[in-house]
Amino acid sequence: MATVSNFVRVGGKGNPGRKPYFVEAEIDLAEAATAKGSALASSDILQAITVPADHVVMWAGLECTETPAGGTGTVLDLGITGNDPDRFVDGFAYDSASAGDYATMANTGVPLALGSEDTIDVLIQAATTVSTSGKVRAFAVLMEVGALGSDKGADEVDRDVIG
Repeated sequence: MATVSNFVRVGGKGNPGRKPYFVEAEIDLAEAATAKGSALASSDILQAITVPADHVVMWAGLECTETPAGGTGTVLDLGITGNDPDRFVDGFAYDSASAGDYATMANTGVPLALGSEDTIDVLIQAATTVSTSGKVRAFAVLMEVGALGSDKGADEVDRDVIG
């Protein structure tokens, strides 16, 4: 089993403050294999989205953004490996997906509160041969739930800057 972590990105639309905000990461399977140094295999973990400490994952999912090729039986899960690797998506039949197809979200997957930083991961749950190309987009809606008044200092906001 290998973990490929070069896809971890944080970013989104909206104000990442005290309201939910959207984040996403696109994973290119060919690039992931190159980063790993060998072909992807069952049980490999592709870290997709960093969830900061004191955040709730409201929901998360997967979308095939580029039709896969070169694989047989590739099945993807989406979750937090140390917590529940298929909490958000369980059994996305990736090899039979086309661009624009969304995985069915797990009914019991959300919300999930995290006290410490973690990552939402794509787990290659099963495969005879893992797809050698194609792209999948992991996405989530997060919300900060840490103690009020402790998240920003005066040196972190621009409204107090006199210019």
